[in-house]
Amino acid sequence: MQRTLQCIGAVVFASCAMRAGERVVFTTGFEMHADRHEEEGPTVRIFDGGATTEMPKAMVAEYRAEEYIPPPPVVAAAVAPERLAADPKQLIQEAVDRQNLPHELVALINSVVKQESGFHTNAISPKGAIGLMQLMPGTARDLGVNPRNVAENIEGGTRYLTELLKKYERHDDQVVRALAAYNAGPAAVDRYHGVPPYAETREYVRRVVKNYLNQQKTGL
Repeated sequence: MQRTLQCIGAVVFASCAMRAGERVVFTTGFEMHADRHEEEGPTVRIFDGGATTEMPKAMVAEYRAEEYIPPPPVVAAAVAPERLAADPKQLIQEAVDRQNLPHELVALINSVVKQESGFHTNAISPKGAIGLMQLMPGTARDLGVNPRNVAENIEGGTRYLTELLKKYERHDDQVVRALAAYNAGPAAVDRYHGVPPYAETREYVRRVVKNYLNQQKTGL
């Protein structure tokens, strides 16, 4: 797990980003996002963020324009005052310590919380996901936590994300798959043998990783 967290930035932006740009469709059937491409003789350069991938042009079947579809907005609901007083980042640290998890997970969980709920303890999504890590009621029941209790929500979300990381620990893109499964469910990830071709899920993974990398730069 620690090895994968250390190299998280090396694999995500090339394989998981999905925003306004184009889809590069390879002759193998694999697809990836690109901001743009340039062809020069038998070679094509694919640009995605700060990354550039160069390959034979013959490997590409076609390019398709794509449009970013943003995830549904998170809306707030009423919550008891004592829950608002909780420090989410402290609760995340405590959950990681209590579950005896690698310290590096703190930054990843912070990144998930930022994307899921923006650290709003009373966030409720249009789909009914609850709290900081946006647990669906059924998931919360399976985890044995009350999703409206801030500490339990973080405890359950941390445990669930850790279970997903363990599920995909044999894969080079372990963290990417775990994040995609947190958003779209492990069944979708398993069906597509990786990040499913859902605009919301791919953008979700990209944003969480961006949050994570920003933390590494700023220490916040």
